[in-house]
Amino acid sequence: MLRAETVGGLLLLVGAAAAMVWANSPWSSSYADLRDLTIGPHSLHLDLTLGGWAADGLLAIFFFVAGLELKREFVAGELRDPRRAALPVAAAVGGMVLPAVLYVAVNARDGALGGWAIPTATDIAFAVAVLAVIGSHLPSGLRTFLLTLAVVDDLLAIVVIAVFYTDELHVAYLALAALPLALFAWLAHRRLRNAWVLLPLALLAWGLVHASGVHATVAGVLLGFAVPVLRPAEGREHGLAEHLEHLVRPISAGLAVPVFAFFASGVDVGGLSGLVDALSDPVAAGVVAGLVVGKSLGVAGSTWLVARFTRAELDEGLTWVDVIGMSFLAGIGFTVSLLIGELAFGAGSMRDEHVKVAVLTGSVLAALLAAVVLGVRNRAYRRIEERSGG
Repeated sequence: MLRAETVGGLLLLVGAAAAMVWANSPWSSSYADLRDLTIGPHSLHLDLTLGGWAADGLLAIFFFVAGLELKREFVAGELRDPRRAALPVAAAVGGMVLPAVLYVAVNARDGALGGWAIPTATDIAFAVAVLAVIGSHLPSGLRTFLLTLAVVDDLLAIVVIAVFYTDELHVAYLALAALPLALFAWLAHRRLRNAWVLLPLALLAWGLVHASGVHATVAGVLLGFAVPVLRPAEGREHGLAEHLEHLVRPISAGLAVPVFAFFASGVDVGGLSGLVDALSDPVAAGVVAGLVVGKSLGVAGSTWLVARFTRAELDEGLTWVDVIGMSFLAGIGFTVSLLIGELAFGAGSMRDEHVKVAVLTGSVLAALLAAVVLGVRNRAYRRIEERSGG
């Protein structure tokens, strides 16, 4: 059951709702105490809060599954055609540039330009979960488009953090991470009787990437890409990637993503008055505008421009209305947006709190707009399927 995306999406949304209720209840301090509880060895740079373990550790499992799925699409699926792969990549770039421009425009007079990158990030876990819940009959190509866009978006966001918001980048740890990653890839291409022997190498690669200062979820994507998809020499269509995805997806959907959602979504909005005060800040207004308007226009606009003026092609099963609905989903930002807010304005500062409210508000608005557009499309596709006897 946990391999069904709808179930995983519902578990994620339940986790997020529970966190919001707890964080805005009279017992909100106990939620903060739980989220900020630090465990792990300091000597290994792993003395993380529970929220940090969820965002950097458990979410890497989700990114590993996403990496497996994306590689399958690039090697044996629709994205093996560069003309189709170009569109989600261009959408990711456009979906980062325009939100940043809008944020700067709103905050040009205020001078709080350090947060320009906050609305540029798409939260892949939440976006895919919302799509799974509202889009049971939507074309599979739409999910692949969103997944590719979101992974590229996250990778670009991590580059932005490394260049503009990271005080220390430990290149030595990053170089060391290449060793277990290379050994992981080599063993993955052998005929393994037990795929779990790869786990120690995966954990080592993750730990070294985390110690380097780069967001540790990158390790999940790289490990996913290192797994072979096809093994024609063995007379089988699919290789280790499908087997690992079958093993790990229930862990991702049933544990990693819901726990991450629980620790990422507990934002104390301070009641109606606190919500109004926070959103009156130009920083918050710029974040909301970037997530709701900038993301949708940037994603849909760049996709249309590349399709119009190059040989890149939209999946034949998709319409432009589908793309517009998906572009609203790209405005769902949580983890990376909140992280950039902390780096830009300082954790716990008043503006950091305003950023949290703005990210939550913008993400909810983007999700609602996506639900309206894609909900209509989902019903249309369901009627088509019923008429065709599918």
